[in-house]
Amino acid sequence: MPTPKKSAEVIEQTGKAHKAKTELAARKRAEEAALTGEPLKETPQTKSNKLAHGEFLRMKKLLRKLKKDDDIYRNVVNRYCMLCAECMEFVEKRESIFDQLEEFCARKDALIAKEELRWKEAYRIEADMQENMLSIDKQIQTKRRMMLDIEKENGWTVKASIQTIPVPPAAKSNPLLEALKDG
Repeated sequence: MPTPKKSAEVIEQTGKAHKAKTELAARKRAEEAALTGEPLKETPQTKSNKLAHGEFLRMKKLLRKLKKDDDIYRNVVNRYCMLCAECMEFVEKRESIFDQLEEFCARKDALIAKEELRWKEAYRIEADMQENMLSIDKQIQTKRRMMLDIEKENGWTVKASIQTIPVPPAAKSNPLLEALKDG
């Protein structure tokens, strides 16, 4: 996936722009025009899911600090929050099955000794539980991959954020003032 382009502000501050001033000004106007000015809104689906709602509030707070809490991003942010909640729910299910599997394994020998369970049945039950855990793991990985794609596309990865963060201009030193300070 391509790295997000640098904003006009970053290009100006780095001083490494290979673009004409008119091209840079046009880019800045286009960036400003891409925002609606409407605050970011939560969908009813996200709001009704406790985990997704919590993630939405967290994301909205972070996006506000970046001045990106615009409603143009409503669908992508809400989708991301729902994926995050679904991942958390799948992790809880996987942990529950793991706990049940551990409990079953601890009791398996006693059940077989009492002839309440045969080895073949015990093996099938254990294999089914492990298969369920693997199935859930695959779903978690798929959702995490989707989340990473969203993060890359929107510049929410560390690499993208470094490339899009404006660099403060270095303080220019005045040789005359430096000479006076030393003397």
